[in-house]
Amino acid sequence: MKAALRYLAGIAGPSGFGSNSTAEQVTQDCSSFFPTDLTALITGGTSGIGSETARVLAKRGVRIVIGARDMNKGREMKENIQKESPYAKVILLQIDLSSFASVQRFCSQFLALQLPLHILINNAGMFSQNLEFSEEKIEMTFATNYLGHFLLTEILLDRMIESAEKTGVEGRIINVSSVIHSWVKRDAFRFNHILTGTNYNGTRAYAQSKLANILHAKEIARQLKERNARVSINAVHPGIVKTGIIRAHKGLLTDSLFFIASKLLKSTSQGASTTCYVALSPKIEGISGKYFTDCNESNCSNLANDEWVAQKLWNNTHALLHKRLCQATI
Repeated sequence: MKAALRYLAGIAGPSGFGSNSTAEQVTQDCSSFFPTDLTALITGGTSGIGSETARVLAKRGVRIVIGARDMNKGREMKENIQKESPYAKVILLQIDLSSFASVQRFCSQFLALQLPLHILINNAGMFSQNLEFSEEKIEMTFATNYLGHFLLTEILLDRMIESAEKTGVEGRIINVSSVIHSWVKRDAFRFNHILTGTNYNGTRAYAQSKLANILHAKEIARQLKERNARVSINAVHPGIVKTGIIRAHKGLLTDSLFFIASKLLKSTSQGASTTCYVALSPKIEGISGKYFTDCNESNCSNLANDEWVAQKLWNNTHALLHKRLCQATI
């Protein structure tokens, strides 16, 4: 109840920011704490909170690499950023996160640029009411929201560690999750059933993918600590934002209920604030494996905090990718 009241009132938390804070507000004073040659890679940077995150980071002087599925939208986004910030450095590369081959191709193209990588924002997401499959015959929501980002992070992690060592700047990975992760029950979180879309329900599939995003952050944080790497990884809940994913859910609500619910939704700028805060704030230095809402560290579900589940998910995912990628090269 207290959290709900704090959210509705926009009361600031320990960070000094709250649910009403915008991405521009939370990054206003951050530029004095980091070098001017940071590079951030953002998936899903052509719409919603991804585009606002890209715009604000570019405005703060960060070089932006946008991973876009739709290159026409990407070019339009790049043009809009450079209209507002003429000196912004924006690189556009195509990626389909549901496709392992596309993720590998994207990473090869990025690595060929020989740029450092300081910030990786795994932001892209999708929701589908109907059961769909990726080209690898994996349920589409899980393939896009979780597996694609897992593979992307896996391939680019060494570049992030190397960049941190060379520049002395902590690398930061942000997995965009959702409070809806808490809807997933332990006995329903079965890897093989998720892959095949057994007893498919769109909302449940979305929630499972967002739980996986948090578990991924927990396990990678543990591995990075073991390696003494100067790279952190955290998960964020942006809030319930007026984006395409919310519009996809509208058919589940009456018009009147949607109207009432919409009054509680965040603006896109408010939705991007937590991602931008965790990406740039000096207060986040050294914090890893945590879950943030409204620009403050928060609590996730007991299942999302289960280290054994996180390791099991990582092992299953790693084995799946190894098998599928090996098959692709035969």
